Amino acid sequence: MYYVVTGAAGFIGSNLVKALNERGETNILAVDNLTRADKFRNLVDCEIADYLDKEEFLERLRQGEFEGTVAAVLHQGACSDTMEANGRYMMENNYRYSLALLEFCQNEGVPLLYASSAAVYGAGTVFKEAREFEAPLNVYGYSKLLFDQVVRRRLPEATGQIVGLRYFNVYGPRESHKGRMASVAYHLFHQYQREGRVRLFQGADGYADGEQRRDFVSVEDVVEVAMYFLEHGEVSGIFNVGTGASQSFNDVAVATVNACRAAKGLPPLALAQLKEQGVIEYIPFPDALKGKYQSYTQADVGALRRAGYQKPFLTLEEGIARYVKALLQGSP
Repeated sequence: MYYVVTGAAGFIGSNLVKALNERGETNILAVDNLTRADKFRNLVDCEIADYLDKEEFLERLRQGEFEGTVAAVLHQGACSDTMEANGRYMMENNYRYSLALLEFCQNEGVPLLYASSAAVYGAGTVFKEAREFEAPLNVYGYSKLLFDQVVRRRLPEATGQIVGLRYFNVYGPRESHKGRMASVAYHLFHQYQREGRVRLFQGADGYADGEQRRDFVSVEDVVEVAMYFLEHGEVSGIFNVGTGASQSFNDVAVATVNACRAAKGLPPLALAQLKEQGVIEYIPFPDALKGKYQSYTQADVGALRRAGYQKPFLTLEEGIARYVKALLQGSP
C-alpha cells in the first residue's frame, strides 16, 4: 500500500516524506512537478518507491490504476505564491486538483490530509476555524478557502478521515527552492551571511518598523501535527497549525542574527544594539503588497488541542536556532 505525498519535492512535502521514512515507511509515491528541477535536492536523502509528475498521477488516478493500493494521501502540492495573478491557473491547480483527490479518497475510504492556509483569514484579527472569520485577500487564499468549504460539507458523511491543516508562517529546512516565497528566517539568514546585516519592512497598517507580527511555526512542529493525525484516523476536521503566539519580524531578525553569532562564539545582542550597529535596517513597504498583506496572525489552536494534540511547540528562538544550525550545515 502506498503513502501518496503530493508536492513531495516541496518544502513541507519533503519533510513529510522524511518523517514517514523515520517511521519505517518507504513505500511512498512522490508526486510533484519538477519543471523547477532544483527541488529534487529535497528528496535526495529520502527513500521513495516511485515518482510521478502531478499530471500523470491525476490521469492514472482517474483511470482507476490506484484503486485498492493507497493507505493515505498527504496532499501538499499547490501554488503557494500569494502574488500569483492568474486566478484560472490557481483555481485549477489548487482547487480542482484537490477535489479530484478528495473524490478518490472518499471512494476508497482512505485518509486525506491536505494543506490549507492561514491566508484564508485575510486581514482579520481572529484566527479561528469558523466561517465568520474567513476573508482571504488574494486568490491563493480563496482557492484554499473554497476547498475547505467543500470539505466542511462532506465531513458529516465522510467515508474516510479528512484533515485540513491551516499552516501559518512555516520556516525550516528544505525550503531553498521557494525563492522569494521562502520564509523570512531563510532570507534573513542569507542576508546576514552575505552582508553582515538584514533588512525588514518599514512600518505599515499602524505597526512600527519591523513590528508587523506573525505566528511563526517550525516545519518540525508542522510534521509532528501531520503525523499525529495520520496515527489517529478517527479524528477529522480543519485545524490551525501555528504556535498560538504572535511575534514580530524584529523578533525573527534578532533570533536569526544571534543564532549566527552563537555559531561563531559571539554573545547575543538586543534589538536596540542591532539597530544601533546597523545590523538591522528597514526598507520601504512595497506598493505591490499594500492591501494584500497580513500584518498580524496568531493561530487559535484550541481546536487542535481539543483534537488531542498536546505536544508543546518550539519557541521562535528554539526553532530558529535549530534552523540556522541546519543551514550552516548545508541543508537546502
